[in-house]
Amino acid sequence: MKGPMMIDQIDQQIIKLLQRNSRLTNKEIGESIHLSGQAVGNRINRLLDDDIISNFTIAINYDNTQYIRLFMNQASFSAVEKLVNSFEEITSFDKVSGQACYLIIAHFTPKRLNEFIEVISKWARYSVETTLINKLEKH
Repeated sequence: MKGPMMIDQIDQQIIKLLQRNSRLTNKEIGESIHLSGQAVGNRINRLLDDDIISNFTIAINYDNTQYIRLFMNQASFSAVEKLVNSFEEITSFDKVSGQACYLIIAHFTPKRLNEFIEVISKWARYSVETTLINKLEKH
């Protein structure tokens, strides 16, 4: 088992650049932070090997985003987990501690949200928060 890895300011700059645009080449990143493309590649590989970076992804602009908390009525965890995983609109599904048992991030149309709620109500109570406007400022 690997111990915790320390990341320095250069690693943090690389991560920040990749978070903004994961399609940047090592050379482009290197030009921004004054390293060679090879040195950037070596650092990225180390960050991947040490599980600091788990994957490269894209951000999609969804028309609808919901945050759904599930509160189990009964101990049917495997049935709920199978059901939730069958909905392609769900992009995050976490078992959590606290008041809720699960936290879901989804991108349902209003019609599909109603369908999901009807089915999930068999096993769990729920609360749904819907995003009106994303206020995150991108720099």
